[in-house]
Amino acid sequence: MTRLLLHACCAPCSLEPVRLLTDEGFEPTICWTNPNIQPADEHDRRLAELRRWCAAEGIPLIEAAEDTARWEATVAPIGALRREMRCRACYALRLAEACRVAVDEGFTHIATTLAVSPYQLFDTCNDVLERLARAHGLIPVVRDFRPWYPEATRRSRELGMYRQNYCGCRFSAAEAALDRARLRDERRAQHQRGDT
Repeated sequence: MTRLLLHACCAPCSLEPVRLLTDEGFEPTICWTNPNIQPADEHDRRLAELRRWCAAEGIPLIEAAEDTARWEATVAPIGALRREMRCRACYALRLAEACRVAVDEGFTHIATTLAVSPYQLFDTCNDVLERLARAHGLIPVVRDFRPWYPEATRRSRELGMYRQNYCGCRFSAAEAALDRARLRDERRAQHQRGDT
C-alpha cells in the first residue's frame, strides 16, 4: 500500500475518502490543520470528533500547526464579498501546512477531504492542492468525492458523529445561515401557494 497524507476538515467528511482511497491501495494518515474554524469551541468539537473516530478505526492522526493569526491577517481581510478569493487563500494556508507535514513525515502522496462537500469550491481547492503538492515534490491525489457525500452523511448519522452546518470560518457560518433562511422562506412560500 502507498502511504498518503489526507488533510481532513472533519470526521464526517473523512469517512468516504478514507474508504475509497483505501480501496484504491492507499494507506491514509489523517492530517488536521484548520485555523479557519471558528469559534474556538467549534474548532475543538470538530477536532475531538476526528480524534475519537481515528482512534476507533486505528487511523493515524497528525495534528499539525495552526497559525490562526496568519489566517486572520491573510484570509479574513478578504471578507465575505469575494468568496472564491477568500476560499482560495484559506485552502492555500491549510494545504501548505499539510504539504509541509507530508514532506517532513516522508509521504509522497497527498489529498484532502475538502473534495467531499458539494458546498466547497471543488475546482479551486484542487487547483491549490495540485500547485502546492508539486511545489513540495508531492503527488496530488485528486478525486471527486462529491457523489459520495450523501453516503458520508448517512454513515456519519449512523455513527452518531457531530455534524457541523458550515465550512468553518465566520464568513461561511453567515453564508450558511443566509442560505438556510432563504430555503426556509422558499418552502414557506411554496406551502402557502399549495405547491408540493
